[in-house]
Amino acid sequence: MVDLTRKRAAEKENVEKALDNLKDVMGREKRSTVELAAIATFMHNVYNGIENILKQELKAKGTKIPKSETSHKDLLDLSTSIGIIPMELCDQLYEYLTFRHFFVHAYGFMLEEKHLEDLAHNIPNVWSQFLSAIDRYWETEG
Repeated sequence: MVDLTRKRAAEKENVEKALDNLKDVMGREKRSTVELAAIATFMHNVYNGIENILKQELKAKGTKIPKSETSHKDLLDLSTSIGIIPMELCDQLYEYLTFRHFFVHAYGFMLEEKHLEDLAHNIPNVWSQFLSAIDRYWETEG
């Protein structure tokens, strides 16, 4: 339990740093392709942090982590089905999962600023909802 708490705290700290960097870049009035790529990178970092925390929770329960071509989607589905995150949050996280897939497989110059802005403005709220869900889960299961 102590190890899980420590890992989770480290992951949360890293996500908070990524959110701080994202906020800095989002505060700029005009953004270059490099700055759009930075926004995408920080959002990718936040989503990866969320997945890492979910994996840690599943491992702590002794639940097998999905490993397949759809493992990222399966991770969200499994986390929802066993009650770690609610379905409403899962639906929001699917948007970031879709973005993650695009980010990993596309080129930085293909990023659409409006879509990035919409996702970036919402991700602090999604992160907050995620933390609340994890805390509720930990209180009942931990």
